[in-house]
Amino acid sequence: MRTDIKNCIEQISQVIRGKQTQIELSLICLLARGHLLLEDLPGMGKTTLSQSFAQVFGLEFSRVQFTSDLLPADMLGINIYDQTSQQFSFHPGPIFSQVVLADEINRASPKTQSALLEAMAERQVTTDGTTRDLPYPFFVIATQNPLHQSGTHPLPESQLDRFNMQLSLGYPDYASEKAMLLNDNEAKNVATIIDIDTLQQMQNAVDDVKVSESVVNYILNLVNLTRESSEFPNALSPRAAKALFNTSKAAAYVNGRNFVTPEDVQFVLSAVCEHRLKGQLVTQTASSFSEFLLKQVDPLVA
Repeated sequence: MRTDIKNCIEQISQVIRGKQTQIELSLICLLARGHLLLEDLPGMGKTTLSQSFAQVFGLEFSRVQFTSDLLPADMLGINIYDQTSQQFSFHPGPIFSQVVLADEINRASPKTQSALLEAMAERQVTTDGTTRDLPYPFFVIATQNPLHQSGTHPLPESQLDRFNMQLSLGYPDYASEKAMLLNDNEAKNVATIIDIDTLQQMQNAVDDVKVSESVVNYILNLVNLTRESSEFPNALSPRAAKALFNTSKAAAYVNGRNFVTPEDVQFVLSAVCEHRLKGQLVTQTASSFSEFLLKQVDPLVA
């Protein structure tokens, strides 16, 4: 693993203990210029993880608490009339930040949820007919509570598809939780490891990672099986194929290589594809469809 990446993971691991794989996948999502969805019970560290990422990369951070009465304008911003200048001036909302935490996104109305779609897909927002660019980098980390909890609205498949990855932190192990209780003040001491310019260089380097034709065929075989087999309630879209392609390149970069291997694809597959494949099904385990997919497709068959 690259030294600078390892240092970032170690720094965040001081706050989110025992979750190195989830931290690494979250970092891969950022390097691939994607967006991240965290689904878990309240109090599992989702907000802390988001804040730690902003601190490690020295990025501006904003948090939007999604509630049933939240309106799109509360998030995007609003034009306010200035009597002195006799003109309308735009007051940007919290979406105009580099790391945006959409906290408990599935507690807001579908209308407010959908206001994120343009921002996530095109990195711009349109209000009152005017389109404004969002800052660089723009990384949305949304959290949601399990659908069996009261007051939640399921995210439509079109919005789930906007998230490059979905992860779950889960409960910490005994030793990690004990260390967290004894060293709770470490959460305030997350150091900045990588600045914005370096992050941009890293993202550009990810773009230059090579993918052989055989690995591209492996990705396409995985995607096409979901479209041909009745085992999958939802097929993977071309956007999902592109997300799998880009995150595999980021996984290779994190591990210090300039080429992608089938193992890189396999490492990110569940995080990239599982939420797309199962949609709102709650009867499946966290990686059941992805595990089935990996067993059915041979990476050696081009």
